[in-house]
Amino acid sequence: MLGPTAAGKSDLALRLAGDLGGEIINADSMQLYAGMDIGTAKLTVAQRRGIPHHLLDVWDVGHEANVAEYQGLARAAIAEVAGRGRVPILAGGSGLYLRAALDELDFPGTDPAIRRRLEQELDQGGPGALHARLAGLDPAAARGILPSNGRRIVRALEVIEVSGRPFTATLPRYESVYPAVQIGLRVPRAELDERIAQRVARMWQDGFVAEVRRLDQAGLRAGRTASRALGYAQVLRFLAGEWTEQQAREETIKATRRFARRQEAWFRRDPRVTWLDAGLGVDPHGLALTTISTCGSARGMAPRTTS
Repeated sequence: MLGPTAAGKSDLALRLAGDLGGEIINADSMQLYAGMDIGTAKLTVAQRRGIPHHLLDVWDVGHEANVAEYQGLARAAIAEVAGRGRVPILAGGSGLYLRAALDELDFPGTDPAIRRRLEQELDQGGPGALHARLAGLDPAAARGILPSNGRRIVRALEVIEVSGRPFTATLPRYESVYPAVQIGLRVPRAELDERIAQRVARMWQDGFVAEVRRLDQAGLRAGRTASRALGYAQVLRFLAGEWTEQQAREETIKATRRFARRQEAWFRRDPRVTWLDAGLGVDPHGLALTTISTCGSARGMAPRTTS
């Protein structure tokens, strides 16, 4: 289950899990962090309706996200759920994490010296200059990475230096190692923008600033990945006195809308996705069940043998 933020993935995944005897495996990179609840729209225990959820609250906010680590966690969760005769349902909007879980994605090695140098450049000059460098070396990679996502920009540049190949050349073909059905939700742009604004308003009403303040005391600001999460980065700037609270809120809406467009662009490139309308007055539930039944059962999630 994939698509941009605020498209309704969590709700539909819950309904399908109830229909299919499934359990949900998180594929939202920021929901892996314990305590990052309001800003990531993480479902509460009550909202999960008794459906087991996996890979929530795995890391503390100081942990640096690692897609290779997530791949191992996700595949272990898939095997564990399927081994009990249940249907694994991956749900989230982190495209690279979904591909890491499902596809033959290998990770190039790292070079600590190169990584340190690039991170120093990031700290000193910000992500803009590095993103411009990436655009010159690998335009396709630059289009797929937010200009503000310094961590991913650094990793892409590191891979280019280490491997001598474009970062995009390290991504696999669109071939899953599992028998999988991929369903994407799409919402008209204007409606999605309004949903995002409403979600941010609810975040503030639910105590988002207090959540960020608590996490700041627990080391959020020092976390290279978590501190850059949407909303959290903006509120940290408010808490540091750089912005007003209203600025932080408005910038969160703007950044989330930009991120949703990047998500849509990433997912549209995958020809395996069956897209379902999820706009106002449209319930994709029935079509999702039909799509799954047409493609075959998702039970028996043993990896295919690859050559």
